[in-house]
Amino acid sequence: MTGRGIIWSAVLLVLSFWTIASATDRPIDVDNSTLRIHVGKAGLFSTAGHEHWISAPIDQGSLDDSEASSRVTFIVQARKLTVEPDKDLSADKQAEVQRTMQEQVIESDKYPEISFRSSSVKKTATDSWIVIGILSLHGYSNRVSATVRRVQGRYVGRCRIKQTDFGIEPVTVGGGLVKVKNELDIEFGVADAQAGSE
Repeated sequence: MTGRGIIWSAVLLVLSFWTIASATDRPIDVDNSTLRIHVGKAGLFSTAGHEHWISAPIDQGSLDDSEASSRVTFIVQARKLTVEPDKDLSADKQAEVQRTMQEQVIESDKYPEISFRSSSVKKTATDSWIVIGILSLHGYSNRVSATVRRVQGRYVGRCRIKQTDFGIEPVTVGGGLVKVKNELDIEFGVADAQAGSE
């Protein structure tokens, strides 16, 4: 066998293993999955500020909950992040908060995708896991950990990240008397697209 033939055989072998390893991956049901981010407030006059919830719809992803190769991956389009309506904010203020988030905080034109890929899934109890992986956001990729439970066919959980770990400076107002907390709490519910057909 020639050197080129050996190389092609190696490539085909790797691809065959990849096909086998990926065979149990199932698509995420993006229409019935949710990802929300809680933005808190801090500072001396934090009572004058507003807390916000941000909706971050999952664009695509896959999961595998088998014992041998549990994993999950998903992508969010940054431009689709939306500040949820707040009855205490006027329409103009709501639009300003949305614009600030998109243009100054996540800079969605410059960093259009947010992604997560698990590197470790450890089962801690029946229908309960610790998921560790790499979150890519705002041009940075960092390790994050989340507690996950299966509830009524969905994988629900939460994790906490720091904006500064991803090169984001928390928004401040009034010289820092009112500011956004560095820590963001993320809640999610991921649905299996095949669950309804099983």
